[in-house]
Amino acid sequence: MIPLRDDNPTTITPVVTVGLIVANVLVFAYQMSLGRAGEAFVYTFGAVPSALFGGESPSPLPPTMTLFTAMFVHGGLMHVGGNMLYLWIFGNNIEDAMGHGRFVVFYALCGVAAAYAHALTAPASGVPMIGASGAISGVLGAYLLLFPRARVLTLIPLGFYTRLVSVPAGFVLGFWIVIQVLNGSLSLGRGGGGVAWFAHVGGFLAGMALVHVFVRRRPPARPAAFLDKSSRVPR
Repeated sequence: MIPLRDDNPTTITPVVTVGLIVANVLVFAYQMSLGRAGEAFVYTFGAVPSALFGGESPSPLPPTMTLFTAMFVHGGLMHVGGNMLYLWIFGNNIEDAMGHGRFVVFYALCGVAAAYAHALTAPASGVPMIGASGAISGVLGAYLLLFPRARVLTLIPLGFYTRLVSVPAGFVLGFWIVIQVLNGSLSLGRGGGGVAWFAHVGGFLAGMALVHVFVRRRPPARPAAFLDKSSRVPR
C-alpha cells in the first residue's frame, strides 16, 4: 500500500513540515553531488551505534550530535522520497495539532528515541544509522492516536492494475507498524538487510507515548472529495 494523501484538513500553514522536507531534499542533493566522497559524508553525519555507547567514533562530531544530523542524511532516492512522502501526508496534521515549536521538539525526540531503539539491538555495530524514518515514524504513531478515522487515499498494486482506495488511517498505519515489527523480528541476528526496522518501531512507540504531552488541540478530521474509490489506473 502506498499512501498518496489524506482527507484531514489543517488550520495553519505547516511551515515546519515543509521546512523539514526542503532541508532533507537539499541535504540529499548535496550528498549526491559529492560522488565517492558521499560515503565519508555518511560516516561523518550518521549515528553509529557503538559510538553512542562509548566506542570509537568515525565522526569528528560528538556522538550525541549525530543523532540529529543523521535525520537529514539518506541512502538513496527511494529512501528520501518515501520518507518525505509520509512526512508530507501525515506531518502537517500533527504540526497543526501541536503548533510549530512543539512539533519541532516532538519530531527531534522521536528521532532520538528511534536511533537508540535501533542501537540497542546492535550496540557493537559500526554501521551508521541514517534517515528521517525514525522521526517520521513518531509522526505516524501520533497520527494513529489522534486521527484513526481520517481517510487516506492509498495506491494498491493489483497485478496489471493499480487500485485507488480510500482507507481509514488506523488501518494504513496499523498495517505499516505490523510490517515493521515482523521485519524487525526476522532481522534479529541477520544484519537487518540495511534497514533499521527497530528504529521505525521505536520512533512509532515514542510518538504514541509523547503525543498527548505535546498536543495542544485536535482539529476535526473531515472527509474531502477523493477520487472514486473503485478507480483503477493502468500500470
